[in-house]
Amino acid sequence: IVCCLLVCCHRPLRVVEATSEVIMVDSTFDAIQDSAYLQHIAPLKAELEIALNAPIGYAPNSLTVRKPECNMLNWASDALLSMARQLSPNHVDIAVVNIGGMRTDWAAGDITRRHIFELMPFDNELVVLTMTGEDILNLCNIFVKLGGEGVAGLRMKARNGKLMSVSIGGKPIVPTACYTVATSDYLSQGNDGMLPLKNYLQICKSNEKIRDLYIEYIKQVKVVQAK
Repeated sequence: IVCCLLVCCHRPLRVVEATSEVIMVDSTFDAIQDSAYLQHIAPLKAELEIALNAPIGYAPNSLTVRKPECNMLNWASDALLSMARQLSPNHVDIAVVNIGGMRTDWAAGDITRRHIFELMPFDNELVVLTMTGEDILNLCNIFVKLGGEGVAGLRMKARNGKLMSVSIGGKPIVPTACYTVATSDYLSQGNDGMLPLKNYLQICKSNEKIRDLYIEYIKQVKVVQAK
């Protein structure tokens, strides 16, 4: 009997050379446009432009995005909480939005559907989570580490990187109690570092896009502002 032992030693793969080329996507491509297709969609585009640019509300002051707190985050979370309370058969305590989901500032003046699409170009949907007070406290500790996020119905104080207090509806949060949280389906999966949101006890899906809810909210209140 002949026994052969083969030993193979494979070196790990590594990049030894890389090349790249910058291709500018600009007006040089206009010459190869499909003119028949452009002509076909022109009426639809014109109709869409009218719908996107029609004013649905007015902002007396600009709304900007920044940490730890800003009027855009305050407006977005207040609007989400208001719409969640209108849609949910049960009381909704707080709302949570992420600063990473706010993609633009708004100048003072007319607010249109285009502004909403620019602010939130995602198809995120509203969900309402039932969570323990302990998990909400853990979430607030993460907010301190992240340097701030958007909340409504909740007040928190932090000093020197440490959470000092949290209240909901003006009352100190009770770790063993249950609270309802309006947020996006994206955040309910623990994304953007909000891992405690995955620990919900119950989830109620609205099947409503947050972007559409913001449009409806502005139609209701007309004036776009936040404290």
